[in-house]
Amino acid sequence: MTEIDESKTLKPTKSERREKFTNLSDIEMKPLYTPEDIKEFNYDMDLGEPGKYPFTRGAYPNMYRGRLWTMRQFAGFGSAEQTNTRYKFLLEHGTTGLSVAFSLHTIYGYEADDDKALGEVGKEGVSIDTLKDMETLFSGIDLSKISTSMTINAPASILLAMYIVTAEKQGHSPDKLRGTIQNDILKEYIAQKSWIFPPEPSMRLIVDTIEYCAKNVPQWYTISISGYHIREAGSTAVQELAFTLADGFAYVEAAMKRGLDVDDFAPRLSFFFNSHNNFFEEVCKYRAARRIWAKRLKNKYGAKKTESMRLRFHTQTAGVSLSAQEPENNIARVTIQGLAAVLGGTQSLHTNSFDEALCLPSEKAVKIALRTQQIIAHESGVADTVDPLAGSYYVEWLTNKMEEEAEAYFEKIEELGGVIPAIKANFFQKEIANASYKYQREIESKDRIFVGVNDIQIREPCATPLLKIDENVAKEQIENLHVLRNQRNNEKVQEILKKLEEAARGTENLMPYIIDAIREYISIGEIMAALKEVFGTYVEDSIF
Repeated sequence: MTEIDESKTLKPTKSERREKFTNLSDIEMKPLYTPEDIKEFNYDMDLGEPGKYPFTRGAYPNMYRGRLWTMRQFAGFGSAEQTNTRYKFLLEHGTTGLSVAFSLHTIYGYEADDDKALGEVGKEGVSIDTLKDMETLFSGIDLSKISTSMTINAPASILLAMYIVTAEKQGHSPDKLRGTIQNDILKEYIAQKSWIFPPEPSMRLIVDTIEYCAKNVPQWYTISISGYHIREAGSTAVQELAFTLADGFAYVEAAMKRGLDVDDFAPRLSFFFNSHNNFFEEVCKYRAARRIWAKRLKNKYGAKKTESMRLRFHTQTAGVSLSAQEPENNIARVTIQGLAAVLGGTQSLHTNSFDEALCLPSEKAVKIALRTQQIIAHESGVADTVDPLAGSYYVEWLTNKMEEEAEAYFEKIEELGGVIPAIKANFFQKEIANASYKYQREIESKDRIFVGVNDIQIREPCATPLLKIDENVAKEQIENLHVLRNQRNNEKVQEILKKLEEAARGTENLMPYIIDAIREYISIGEIMAALKEVFGTYVEDSIF
């Protein structure tokens, strides 16, 4: 091999655009990468074959040549009936999986008629209070033939119970159901802030769902360990990678402490990552994630099954990267982000709609977002071969660098005593706040160009039609809830809630008790109130 004289080859021939080239994780980029940058590279140990340990090249041997990723569109607004109509629209246009966005009051475990829900019902997602709403949400949709992802965390066990009972009423047994509940409470304390209970009882509920589904709903992914919201809160790609995998390790340890065998539940753990603007940084983040997870599951937790070591993930393009100014520019951003997710080997993808910085997505914008995935899949050629970027000096160097930076974070978290002590010490929150502040300063100083926002901009009035939720949605939701309460057997309701509270004071798995409550049309708010009597609620120590 010819030796490269970097002093000559890499010397700029003219002034460069910037003094320093860094990605969004503040990793400095050299002008050129050569074999010298990966001279310790070992093909078998660092890369390997697709579908085999350490899975750097992909989760499955033939990847998209065998099956394309699941094309999802995150959707939910207004009433269950309105969202059901949107789901059928998406299915008619080629969506291959549904993804449920819940109303803010549902996310926090309140009912629509609670004072805290005032002004929020159906505004950010679909309003679900009882089994009746869930039945309406999936009316006319065969749950044995569709994969459903539900973005819900603190009340995840309750919404999963609603889904199971809805499927039963359609005539489908739980073992036929495919899908995911997010169920990732640790990232709520770190980033999204929609917790309810303290960390310890929250972890109990999560392990309850893992244990219950391993026995009864074997095709269901019991957690979608989520870096998406960590990134949306302002983290770097490295922080997203490290904090998400650290959460994953914590869930594995909690389930093993319960006495579960790692190979019985690890295959049903999945991940949810963000896809931001720096193309190669995102691709390498996904490759590094697979390798780190495989190594840790095998070497630390003693996994024997290939499925336990195989990290599978859903991706959503970066909502935080979208601009209200010149919103059509977001179509280009989403295309690049979606392409990065595919080249990084995602199993499932949601592409954001161009109008999401302004309102909930319109039908036109949703269709364009879905068509973006379909064009990548069927016209770009990137799905024709597995991991086409492998072997690039830059890609392999950056994959190694992302892993190295993540490992440094794992050491810091261990020094603090693990994820939950680090949460209580506000470690993650401080790291994200500092990264977010630095990025904002770079935008304001134009060290980073945000096209159409801080440079190359045209000031013009917004011409994008906005989707608005009728205030009658809340009124109808509350009326329906009151009617249902009057029609059910309220004596039996109180009996079931008492049993749930008693079980919560012990150590039993709570999923059977929650399912019993759902079958009697007990509301999410009533179930949460019973659990709050035992678990209490959580208030974090503020660092600002």
